[in-house]
Amino acid sequence: MDFNKELKILHTMEQVFATLIATSNKVQMAGDAYCDPLTSRQYMTILAILHLPEDETTFVNIANKLGTTKQNVTQIINSLQKKEFVTILPSLKDKRAINVRMTQAGLDIMVKCAKNVTVDYMADIFRGFIQQELDVLWQLLLKLYHFDGVKMDGFEEKVQIPNTYTEEELREGLERFEKRRRS
Repeated sequence: MDFNKELKILHTMEQVFATLIATSNKVQMAGDAYCDPLTSRQYMTILAILHLPEDETTFVNIANKLGTTKQNVTQIINSLQKKEFVTILPSLKDKRAINVRMTQAGLDIMVKCAKNVTVDYMADIFRGFIQQELDVLWQLLLKLYHFDGVKMDGFEEKVQIPNTYTEEELREGLERFEKRRRS
């Protein structure tokens, strides 16, 4: 029996897997430079908190949103708590659970970092990608995420942080984004 087709598919899968892991590490390390004093993982954890209803910001729900373990989220939340960016409170819904709340310092640093991450980092890592390529990449990543039958509960909804950007700041940010993507 000829298994050449299966060997080729298996080889390609191995290369995709290795490239995905290496790319994830590289993108994470590069992102750390745009978020100081937050790491990319801390930034994404705060983003997950902001995407959850305030009374559902448990460690488990945050972990599910990020596609990681409760233990991993616990380490990140502990680090954010030491920096006074979040506080931990008992859940009103479940006496066994605790919720994570953003502090004003956490919201302030998120706004500061979001300007760099949303404009500069996104423009830098996706430079050269056209809209169609981004759409295909996103759909393929969602398909891969679903390998275990669990769909991604993503970050599609826009998060509203009050009093963050004026119309002028938005316009300037988009101009900077466009210029940076084209450079």
